This record gives sequence, structure tokens and C-alpha cells, in this order.
Amino acid sequence: MDLTKFPRRKYTPHETPIEYMPRLSKAVSNDNDRVNLWIKRDDMLGLTGGGNKTRKLEFVMADALAQGADTIVTCGAVQSNHCRLTLSACVKEGLKCCLVIEERVPDSYKEDASGNNYLFHLLGVERIIQVGLGEAPAKMEEWAKELREQEGRNVYVCPGGASNEIGATGYCACAQEIQYQLFKEQLPRFDAIVTASGSGGTHSGLVAGMTALRCDIPIIGISTRHPKDKQTDHIHKLAVKTYQHVLGDTAAELPVDAVTVYDDYVGPGYSLPTPEMAEAVTLFARTEGILLDPVYSGKAAAGFLDLVRQGTFPAGSNILFIHTGGAPTLYHYQPLAPEVSVPQNEGKPMTRKNSDATDVVTDEDDSTDDDN
Repeated sequence: MDLTKFPRRKYTPHETPIEYMPRLSKAVSNDNDRVNLWIKRDDMLGLTGGGNKTRKLEFVMADALAQGADTIVTCGAVQSNHCRLTLSACVKEGLKCCLVIEERVPDSYKEDASGNNYLFHLLGVERIIQVGLGEAPAKMEEWAKELREQEGRNVYVCPGGASNEIGATGYCACAQEIQYQLFKEQLPRFDAIVTASGSGGTHSGLVAGMTALRCDIPIIGISTRHPKDKQTDHIHKLAVKTYQHVLGDTAAELPVDAVTVYDDYVGPGYSLPTPEMAEAVTLFARTEGILLDPVYSGKAAAGFLDLVRQGTFPAGSNILFIHTGGAPTLYHYQPLAPEVSVPQNEGKPMTRKNSDATDVVTDEDDSTDDDN
């Protein structure tokens, strides 16, 4: 897989860290059945506030600039992380940015809301148009046509989530980065990778990228919106397009069983809170000091933790969670599960070795128990 043939902007000058999470591992699995939980910190990617869309935008913005664009029109839901990061990339590149905000939950859009909505205005969005559920794609095309015809602009329409084969190439690059870090940092080989599965660019890109690299680490997607069958079909189609794109082979195919989706953690609907999400957000914060967002990474983390607790992964497994970012939305939704308790270390430092899995222990008592 040669990604150097594609134009790319570079918004992050480093790999994002892969960190072991000893206290979270201890909180959700006992000593005898310990599963080692790891996290890929894509919340530390570049642009304003970081997050997974930054990887996709490196390729999408490069394509827009190659076409001479002076204006980007894109869309997202209320409190959209994608809209924040697209606008941030436009600021970096000196382009104008227009946002279509799709209200997927009735009466959820507030012009003076905090979180990402505040950042839209701070970053200098040219204009925001609010539309109803399912109306965003048509409105983007209509608005782009209007700007071209009435103002002579060269408009580039970026799909929601930057989730087409161009954007998903960013997560083929992430697959390469993970493989490189496994070698360079002598990390244990992961038994599975878990990610949020929404607009699909992250999930599809990882599937396509790992397949192209001939790396058989399973990719598990936790749906944040759609039922399993619909999401699986969507991810598979986009993964095939992305796979063909990066290989330059329109006949390349991927089996449907390369895509795994769980839809048990959506709750009552997109962006609507669940107790499991609130617990996951609180637990990540109180065990590892890591902030998740309630719409994507929080619900994905709820699924991640539940799969561990259900015994989906054998004892001793090393499971990697992709942190897709989104922390600015915390200041709007403010999820909290105050009843969550976490294990105490009794003053002993937790081991955080990024080496062989046999070195990944949670505290001195655990090490002694292993020797016995």
C-alpha cells in the first residue's frame, strides 16, 4: 500500500501515542481474567481540539486545494466535531467555510450553545444553515451551486464526516502508523481494535488499511447511530471503495465478514445519552484522566468496556481502543455518572510499560500473584 501517491496536507507532525491503561484494565476485569486495555490517542491529532476527522481532512483538503477551491461547504449534526475540524482546516489553509447543521433530534440546535457551536463562531465560520433530518446532503449541493453561480466561487463539497474513499484513506494511514508503532515501540500485538462506527470513514479506513497491509487484527465497530445490518452494509461498501482507491485496483474486493459491527450501545438514538455512556465517560476520566465525548467515543467506549466484561476477549488479550476525540462537546452535554467508583492503588505506582504483554501488570500485588 503506497499512500505517497496521494496529495496530503500534514496537520499533525507526529504519531499519536498508544498508551496502556492499567487502572481502567483493573477496573473492568479481575486479576484472573485480566484483559489489557490500550488506547490510540487520536484526540491528540492536530487542528482545533483534535479528533479522528483530522486524519481524513489531510487527504480531503489536499484534494480540495488541488482543485483550486476557495470555499468548503460541509455538514454535520448539532455539535459536530467534523464541522469544527473542517472549519479549523479552512482557517489553516485560508479558505472560507460554510456549515450545514442537520438537526437529528428535534429542537436540539441552539444558535448560542456552547461546546463546538461556540467554536464555530470563534473560528470565524462564514455562515451556518440549520436543516432537518436527512436534508443536509441536498442543501449542501444547493448552497454550493448558489455560491458558484451568484458569487463565482470555486466550491468544494466535503461529505459529512469527510467519510468517502478520499477521507477514509486517512485511516489507512493510521493502520500503517499502528503497525509501525508496534514494531518501533515493541508493543504487544493487539488481538482486536475497537472504534466508533458512525459516518464510517474511520472504521472503513482501518478495515481497508489493515487488509492492504496483510495484517489480520480484527476491527470492531461500535455503531453510534444505525442498526447493525444497515451499518455493516455501509461500512463494507465504503471499505471496498477505499481499498480499491489505495490499491489503484477497481476490481479489488473485501469479504463482508471483514466488517464487524455491534449496535447494542446506541440507546434511544443518535446523540441521546445512555447510562452506559455516562459510566464509560466517567470511568475513563477517573481511572486514566482521559476525556471522551458523549456522542461517539463515549458510546464506543461503553461497548468496548461491555465486551470486556462479557468475556468477549480471552484473559491476557491486548485490545486497542481508538480515541476519536470530541471532548469539546462535553461542555455542552455534560454527562456524569457520580456513582462510579474506581480501584485504589494503596499508594503503589501503576506499571505502564509499553513492552511485552508479560510486563503489563497493574500494580505490585498483581506481579506477585503472577509469580505464584
